[in-house]
Amino acid sequence: MTAAKKLSPARQRQAEQRQQETEARLAALGDLPAGGWSAAARKSALERVLADGLPHGRDEYWKFTKPAALTASRPVPAPAFEASEPPIFGEVDKISLVFVDGVFDASLSDDPSLAGVKIDRLADVAGADIHWAKDVYGQLEANGQVPVARPLAALNTAHATDGVLIHVTGKAAKPIHLVYEHRTETSDALLHHVVKLEEGAELTLLENGPAAARFNKVMEVDVADGAAFHHIRAQGRDHERTAATHIFARLGKESTFKSFTFTANGRLTRNECVIELTGDDAVAHVAGACVGDGDFHHDDTVFVTHDALNCESRQVFKKVLRNGATGVFQGKILVKEGAQKTDGYQISQSLLLDGESQFLAKPELEIYADDVACSHGSTSGAIDEEGLFYLRSRGVPEGPATDLLTIAFIAEAVAEIEDPALAEEILGRVEAWLARRRD
Repeated sequence: MTAAKKLSPARQRQAEQRQQETEARLAALGDLPAGGWSAAARKSALERVLADGLPHGRDEYWKFTKPAALTASRPVPAPAFEASEPPIFGEVDKISLVFVDGVFDASLSDDPSLAGVKIDRLADVAGADIHWAKDVYGQLEANGQVPVARPLAALNTAHATDGVLIHVTGKAAKPIHLVYEHRTETSDALLHHVVKLEEGAELTLLENGPAAARFNKVMEVDVADGAAFHHIRAQGRDHERTAATHIFARLGKESTFKSFTFTANGRLTRNECVIELTGDDAVAHVAGACVGDGDFHHDDTVFVTHDALNCESRQVFKKVLRNGATGVFQGKILVKEGAQKTDGYQISQSLLLDGESQFLAKPELEIYADDVACSHGSTSGAIDEEGLFYLRSRGVPEGPATDLLTIAFIAEAVAEIEDPALAEEILGRVEAWLARRRD
């Protein structure tokens, strides 16, 4: 019998530190929420956290982003920011559900029944013996732990006490809008949402707001055959906040999943998206745009698995960085054996508006089928000097001219939003952010 390999002193210290940090975080959260239909999933998730430990800066997928602020036992205090501009998505006819520091507030929310879909609050039904969400809650997250461990998501599955469970059997009457308000500077929110679309169903889900001083969110989306899920998210302007968000999606035959995220400000944001295309002819598009200034760190980490015939995936990410801001993109397309006719595309680009900002990218392709069309590209550069010269020669001042070129740069990602009105509103927010920085 071969003896286990002994760790070096440095590795031993690292393992002990990870264990101590994990135990401290779990101790701060306390016991698991009471039983019910989610008990088995919560227990399994806790076992994954204990087995893997919380992320460490030496982990392969955390080498560009320091996770300490996300794993500490207590959050760094973050004051709430009072925005002067009107709320985003304000003109959309929608059903709004409001969470304040991670807790649902019925007094600020619309009647969920008006959306034409079944909506339950996790806090209200978690103790029940039976619920339809049992087949999804924690299951897609567990699938997404292979081949890369995602312990912050497992921590959420184990300990989240609030969120919404949305069951869609037809076309939703209106978009559902999840609003996340941040009021307490030491708030530490864990939200877990489950969305299940039955065959042929359709839903548009909107999200916006800073949520809390520290935010850990998981959304599991099960898209059945022929169903369509559209997701547009705007992450709040509270600059001191930190956030780790996770989307786990499973797509059936001829289904559609489209997600777009716009991020402005935030000291540390990491958005992970893990998608499985399990049915033939499925389509998955994930896109994002961010604008950051100063001590801004933004990380998009995406993993798309093709496990069916004739599926399409798109990853389109644009980052605008200035005054020493940092952008990260880690994207992978995995094409499994037999997933022929796969069409996979990935592009990540950054626009650096000064010499102090940086963009760190790790694009990956792993292909085990021979009849595919897959590509990836990543670029980083300054403003287009020829374009800037052209605009200035036509009388446009340097500041507005730079803004126009920046908006044009971001437009490819925003074009992934199917609704033109929502796309226009996102571009308007980008323009407003640029104007504030110019002034």
